[in-house]
Amino acid sequence: MSAPAALKVLIVDDEPPARERLRSLLAEIADIEVIGEAANGHEALTATSALNPDVVLLDVRMPGMDGLEAARHLNVLEEPPAVIFTTAYDQYAVQAFEAHAVGYLLKPVRKEQLAASLVRAGRLTRAQLQKLAAGAEARRTHIAARHREGLKLIPIEDVQYFLADQKYTTVRHLQGEDLIEDSLRLLEQEFSAAFARIHRNALVNVKYLERIERDADGQYFVHLRGCAAPLEVSRRMAGELKERFRI
Repeated sequence: MSAPAALKVLIVDDEPPARERLRSLLAEIADIEVIGEAANGHEALTATSALNPDVVLLDVRMPGMDGLEAARHLNVLEEPPAVIFTTAYDQYAVQAFEAHAVGYLLKPVRKEQLAASLVRAGRLTRAQLQKLAAGAEARRTHIAARHREGLKLIPIEDVQYFLADQKYTTVRHLQGEDLIEDSLRLLEQEFSAAFARIHRNALVNVKYLERIERDADGQYFVHLRGCAAPLEVSRRMAGELKERFRI
């Protein structure tokens, strides 16, 4: 009978001594492989994209992108890792579990607690983690797009529309266009307050919505501020859109 595969772990903390302590604790736990470290949320996303860890040990308070924001991005990956928060602060526990963390460990982290959380993480399949992540309530402030140099973060407030095309989704924003892996269905669930569905393959940011027009054939189109080309609106969505925004 073959031995179980080691859990691949990524350590994320802005303090080197904290990362070293976690690495030391993990060295004492069987079937664990530390595959990398990161010092903030942005580095965590880049490292996860490159290394595909099974588990991310994630600090909450970090400069730039904090751990809670990073967890929301990790949740929407095609194969999300399990997230275990390691923090000196207990007030983020509710938000952490809204982000569907597998564990929430207070510093100084004890080996027994860490080992128990890793056991729970190891029992969850990627499909189960993806299902958990789909129910996350917290809304991201940025969308992550993959680039050769790593990950590019696009502010949601800069996004004009999302357009689905087979496997990928195009995000059109004030700085141009990028491809992302987020499904339109999950994007609509997460950002329904700020975006409206105009077609089975398109979501538009309502703050950029200028007008709805109908051509001679009865086809509806929306015009978005900053976008030269109009977007097609399905007949079913046109009535709902006009009613919602009284256009």
